[in-house]
Amino acid sequence: MNDQHIVASFDRDLESIQSSVIKMGGLVEQALADAAKALKSRDADLAEVVRKGDKVIDELDLHVKTDAARLLALRSPTAKDLRLVLAVMEISSHLERCGDYAKNIAKRTQAMSGAGAITGTLSDLGRMSAFVENMINDVLDAFIQRDVAKAEEIIERDLEADQIYNTLFRSFLTHMMEDHKNIAVGMHLHFIAKNIERIGDHATGIAEQTIYAVTGKLPEDDRPKYDRIALELHESDL
Repeated sequence: MNDQHIVASFDRDLESIQSSVIKMGGLVEQALADAAKALKSRDADLAEVVRKGDKVIDELDLHVKTDAARLLALRSPTAKDLRLVLAVMEISSHLERCGDYAKNIAKRTQAMSGAGAITGTLSDLGRMSAFVENMINDVLDAFIQRDVAKAEEIIERDLEADQIYNTLFRSFLTHMMEDHKNIAVGMHLHFIAKNIERIGDHATGIAEQTIYAVTGKLPEDDRPKYDRIALELHESDL
């Protein structure tokens, strides 16, 4: 086998892996959009579609990891190609976690079936979800285009997602303190907001891996973080 054929085979294999990652990204975007729609309309059936669809995302993640590991073992890529393979594996992991968070939003939506609503909160969550969904869409474009400037802009945008989350958290807390009947649904809504915020964090992770694939350097973690609420509730069912 000549060197030209080896290079062509490597390029095809790498392109196939990247295509799987982009497919994962599309599924994650759809899962988040459907989870937000299910929450807004209290659609338990659509929420179940999101829950079941996460299995496909998990399978694609495994496929990407397996193919990438095989590529590393058989082709021994160097320099820029090695960085790209490693970045793709990390991006796949970030997308898999995003799928988990979308699934958990769907689970919370089902758990709230029949429960009362807190005025205005669902529309606020919908706007936050749309903001983060756009982050995922744009960061995948940045990866495809190898656009470092666009990836850096996504990293900066995560600060706004943090700010939206903290504003929502304060709103939920106020509603729960004013009326104890809001506590159960308020807790569910808080965890949903936290899941959406975490998806924004993973979009930032994808942006960082995009920058690494192109430049060979990871951005320094010196971004200013929005002053988070001291009381941090943690997800227990992921």
